[in-house]
Amino acid sequence: MSQDPATTRGDRSLSRWSAALTQAGISDQGMRRAYDVQRKLVRSYRREEYLAARLLLPAELRPYVLAAVAFMHETDRRIDLGDVSARHEALRSWNGQVRAVLDGTKTEQDTLRALQDTVHRHPQMAERVRDFLDGTPVEAAWRGFESEAELQTYVDCYSMPALMLTACLIGPLPGAAQHEAFERGCRQLIEAMQRTDFLADLPEDLEQGHIGIPRDELLRHGLDVEDLRERPEACVPALERVVNAQAALADRVFSQARELPALVEPQYGPFLRALMAVQSLRLQAVKTAGGSVLESGASPAASTTLKILWQEYRAFRKHQR
Repeated sequence: MSQDPATTRGDRSLSRWSAALTQAGISDQGMRRAYDVQRKLVRSYRREEYLAARLLLPAELRPYVLAAVAFMHETDRRIDLGDVSARHEALRSWNGQVRAVLDGTKTEQDTLRALQDTVHRHPQMAERVRDFLDGTPVEAAWRGFESEAELQTYVDCYSMPALMLTACLIGPLPGAAQHEAFERGCRQLIEAMQRTDFLADLPEDLEQGHIGIPRDELLRHGLDVEDLRERPEACVPALERVVNAQAALADRVFSQARELPALVEPQYGPFLRALMAVQSLRLQAVKTAGGSVLESGASPAASTTLKILWQEYRAFRKHQR
């Protein structure tokens, strides 16, 4: 009897994952199970990131990157639950648990077990985790921006530390020749990504009563959040100007980050190039949507994203040989 092709593919995938855990030096069966829980979680809610990690990162690094992504998602999930006071209380409890784990306290929580092991093997990540925790109250309290200065503070305090949870695993270590340039490039990249997200997610954010475009920028074009919510069709011309201006800012800062792949070891270049190529696609989708972004949102075609991953996978495999 022939075997189901889907089952065969699944078996091969599990075999590669098992090999990746072994290559990463993770031999304890309980810890392997904890990492596998993180793999399944990331695969279920961050499909593109999961595929990028699986296809474009050296096997020995994949479990640690997925553990970092899973930890970030679990923290975000707690931020998103309930009203502001409930969010801050959930974060207070979570932050206490995470900091205790960083200090060596044993835990049975799979996400924290994997995080603790990752930090043990990659000590540079400990400071990044603490930076990220320090910034979580900014995200929990976020209800939009009054000014560009507030947006910049948000990126510095929350977005950048979130990116560095994974970026610190592939970038130059502190003290290395390219470390400062890499940090600057990451800051430019995450600002571009965050600005693009705020534009692409405008419909969803507006439903929640707050958006990522600074209020003074809206007012400069004669708009406010209530206008966008109550009479969106009348706002299209002004919103077109706002989106174009914000997309131009994102494009400008994104262009400053284009040298990032040259600042990491060659085996990490395909992963970073793919990340940046997908970001460029998302930004282009925002520009194309323009003032209609409220009605249609903005996201690139999944097939185009997969094509980018495939192209970089071929480059990655060539380097592996």
